[in-house]
Amino acid sequence: MASFSTKRNNLYIFLSAVFLTNAIIAEIIGVKIFSAETLLNVAPAQLHLFGDFVLDFNLTAGVVIWPAVFITSDVINEYYGFQGVKKISYLTAGFIAYSFLIIYFVTTLPPAQFWLDVNKTDAVGNPVNINNAFAMIFRQGLGIIIGSITAFLVAQILDATVFQSLKKITGSRKIWLRATGSTLVSQLVDSFVVLVIAFYIFGNWSFTQVLAVAIVNYIYKFVVAVLLTPVLYLAHYLIDMYLGKEHAKQLANESSMSTFM
Repeated sequence: MASFSTKRNNLYIFLSAVFLTNAIIAEIIGVKIFSAETLLNVAPAQLHLFGDFVLDFNLTAGVVIWPAVFITSDVINEYYGFQGVKKISYLTAGFIAYSFLIIYFVTTLPPAQFWLDVNKTDAVGNPVNINNAFAMIFRQGLGIIIGSITAFLVAQILDATVFQSLKKITGSRKIWLRATGSTLVSQLVDSFVVLVIAFYIFGNWSFTQVLAVAIVNYIYKFVVAVLLTPVLYLAHYLIDMYLGKEHAKQLANESSMSTFM
């Protein structure tokens, strides 16, 4: 039977793998923008924000799996503390940058002629250059990459800090408060930082447009963070089952008093 030390390390590896995988996938698929209103079959919101600027709930595809990132982050924070979150956050940021670098390099490779010939038209017969389509889908601008990585790191460190501050107040009680509270604060910053860097500093958006889009993105994250609270409790229950309730409690207490690894 595996020792507590082995289980603790295995759990950290598993949670880190879930965190890392979902964060990288979210960044890669984030280039697609989808309509939440069309998905739900409702009329466009047509929100009038800051004067004449009208906005609907059009969101990056990355938000579909991003909740898995901040839930996993909260679970890591609960059992492995600030250092546990910081370690995987820096590692993930490095792998995100590496992923973008490899993707950029691959898009510069010369396409095989038979690949271009096989893919001359789409499903309905429209002409398409598959190599150009590949590059357009997978490449993202430098501003978006810098904004994404910066916002990710700032939000993660802020999330871990707020989480531990609330944990000192609540102790082992009110998991929902420290998890949801830290997520709402960190995602508020994340929603603004990524847009300011990517589209205001490096792009041509007005600051009004940045504020409007950031508000809509944050509304989505706020709602999802609240709705996913039961999932957080389920994760804690499963960890209690895996480690044993006393060992899980011990690990959570140690996370507040010491660093991990």
